[in-house]
Amino acid sequence: MKFSEQWLRGWVNPQVSRDELVARLSMAGLEVDSVTPAAGQFSGIVVGEILATEQHPDADKLRVCQVSNGAETFQVVCGAPNARPGIKIPFAMIGAELPGDFKIKKAKLRGVESFGMLCSAAELQISEENDGLLELAADAPVGQDIRQYLNLDDASIEIGLTPNRGDCLSLAGLARDVSALYDVPVTRPVVPAVPAAHDEVRSVEVSAPAACPRYLGRVIRNVDLSKPTPLWMVERLRRSDVRSIDAAVDITNYVMLELGQPMHAFDLAEINGGIRVRMAEEGEKLVLLDGQEVALRADTLVIADHTRALAIAGVMGGEHSGVNTEKTRDLFLESAFFEPISVAGKARSYGLHTDASHRYERGVDSQLAREAMERATALLLEIVGGEAGPIVEAVSQQHLPKIAPITLRDERITQMLGLQMDAAQVEQLLNALELKTSANGAGQWTVTVPSHRFDISLEVDLIEELARLYGYNNLPVRYPQARLAPQGKPETRGELPNLRRLLVARGYQEAITYSFIDPKLFELFTPGVEPLVLANPISNDMAAMRASLWPGLVKAMQHNLNRQQDRVRLFESGLRFVGQLGDLKQQPMIAGVVTGSRLPEGWANGRDGIDFFDVKADVEALLGYSGALSDFSFVAGKHPALHPGQTARIERDGKEVGYLGAIHPELAKTLGLDRPVYVFELVLGDVVEGRLPKFSELSKFPETRRDLALIAGRDVASSSVLEVIRDNAGEWLTDLRLFDVYQGKGIDPDRKSLAVGLTWQHPSRTLNDDEVNETLQNILTSLEQRLNTTLRK
Repeated sequence: MKFSEQWLRGWVNPQVSRDELVARLSMAGLEVDSVTPAAGQFSGIVVGEILATEQHPDADKLRVCQVSNGAETFQVVCGAPNARPGIKIPFAMIGAELPGDFKIKKAKLRGVESFGMLCSAAELQISEENDGLLELAADAPVGQDIRQYLNLDDASIEIGLTPNRGDCLSLAGLARDVSALYDVPVTRPVVPAVPAAHDEVRSVEVSAPAACPRYLGRVIRNVDLSKPTPLWMVERLRRSDVRSIDAAVDITNYVMLELGQPMHAFDLAEINGGIRVRMAEEGEKLVLLDGQEVALRADTLVIADHTRALAIAGVMGGEHSGVNTEKTRDLFLESAFFEPISVAGKARSYGLHTDASHRYERGVDSQLAREAMERATALLLEIVGGEAGPIVEAVSQQHLPKIAPITLRDERITQMLGLQMDAAQVEQLLNALELKTSANGAGQWTVTVPSHRFDISLEVDLIEELARLYGYNNLPVRYPQARLAPQGKPETRGELPNLRRLLVARGYQEAITYSFIDPKLFELFTPGVEPLVLANPISNDMAAMRASLWPGLVKAMQHNLNRQQDRVRLFESGLRFVGQLGDLKQQPMIAGVVTGSRLPEGWANGRDGIDFFDVKADVEALLGYSGALSDFSFVAGKHPALHPGQTARIERDGKEVGYLGAIHPELAKTLGLDRPVYVFELVLGDVVEGRLPKFSELSKFPETRRDLALIAGRDVASSSVLEVIRDNAGEWLTDLRLFDVYQGKGIDPDRKSLAVGLTWQHPSRTLNDDEVNETLQNILTSLEQRLNTTLRK
């Protein structure tokens, strides 16, 4: 909503500065977006009259004008195409200052002296129109200062209103709020009923009363639309960002801005029979005032006569609804209330947006139509003449909005605002907004809501109004009080930030990807699983909730590879979504993707590529963070997205907690990856769950180490061998290490050689060889019995 400050102060004039008024409006919820001066800074410019013109002797596009300032006549050279005798224009005399620190001096143009300058609207920064001189009204007083004549010491204030405050899309609504904020009276224009000067009427039939509960019409005969709109009205419209067209349109626009009621003036000669307010027929054609032809839908309310549709109700008129300044002699003036839901979205559905649709969609006072009709009629008769007929009204009382009285409680005000308001203050603030209060005793009021405040229906709405008027900045600040007992922190549980730091220390960078991915990508990584699909996705390729963090990480890796980043190590922590609504499991995970060289490029580093065991070392570092690495095991597994020979299922006490492996070759081919890519994904809850550290006294006695070279089946997992050794090595085993694996010459092709180192240390004495040898024999016996693993000869 954009309006003139002077116009508003004509309704209500608090004795405060513009800056203070703007700040108070914003604090009251009517946020001011901009304040624009009505004109630029200039001086010495008066109303001038061109008495005579003649062609410049040496320039085709210049004229030599004789201009009067009411006391003297000056010669001015002008190039404006509309410079002609008899018009009145802004005249900048010698010494005048224009916007931009431009001072008028005596000049000579193509050999002809010029004593001043004739100005356009753009040169005075009144508007952007620069196609000729600004023509003033014929009765403009010659010699009067132009700022005074046009009231240019003004500003256009633009307010960004929330959709619920449709009542402030008018001067009347804004004045009501300003009056309540400053407790000053409102001076409304007097709107007397215009008596009928003739009996001519047009019938009004409303066949869709739910969409149009009230419709008023009036015939005005013998108007003269060739008469210009008064300057004061043109200026108020301009400063409200509304262009002047003709008197009939200007007056309806003016009433809309003043009172908030959109209106329309039809050419009576174009109406066949009477007015019918009905729903459109499917596919019915209508050519709008802007020349666009639309095919109407059956859910669109239209204003029609007895033969055709004339306008889309509450949006825009058709080609047969407009007036013509040369031909139109009689008007049919319309003022109606359209139910907001019935017109909401209709303008946008036809690619339109008008001032009328903007207001009707947000709500218009259902009781305002008659007052607006009388106001527009009085202005028309004053400006363009004519005789008004009686008002014809069609109304369906049962379909008009009904607002029930609201009970307001004093204790609820105190509870929500944090302060105690006395009864007189509550009544004064609400009554200032025309909310009628009636005290019920015991700190309660019954509040009757006026028709223009269709956004108020609950007790909290009334309390919000009290807060607005009292001032949000004046409400007390109270901090919540609570007795907070210290919470215990489990020492056995790790923290995600530490895991992040660990991975960063190992050369990874953290990535954050979307939780919703392309359904096609979902199918590639988790084939056969039904994705949870979003009802209203951002785009088609972001429609499925991820069941794994891998798709997002792989896309992030590809993004880096495409930008010449050959060594990529990324990790992410976030949720994966398994199942459908009603049985949805949201599980925190930590995952990573790795490709490229093992070490950063450098003179001392090799160029070997990353392999499975490099990534396994990173995963083991994560699993060992909480001190429970021995609880985890890596088992050969299968995963549809991973290489069948390079996939490890990670288990904890027999429970699956994640996967590690290389991207499946077929998947890599589909994704366009031409290099080995390794990924891992772990259930975060199992990774951070650890053991409580326990101190053990350091032994002063020497260690004993034995190395074994074992021959095991090719398919026997080294972890199984180590598990058997650990089960039989006794309680003094302090270290068990696999340090070599060999397959090749000298070894059965179906077998492999494993070299392990065992270290024992007793806390209170030195172990002897007999004890160690006996333990070794038990280990070898168990390996042979359980795994067919023997000592290498």
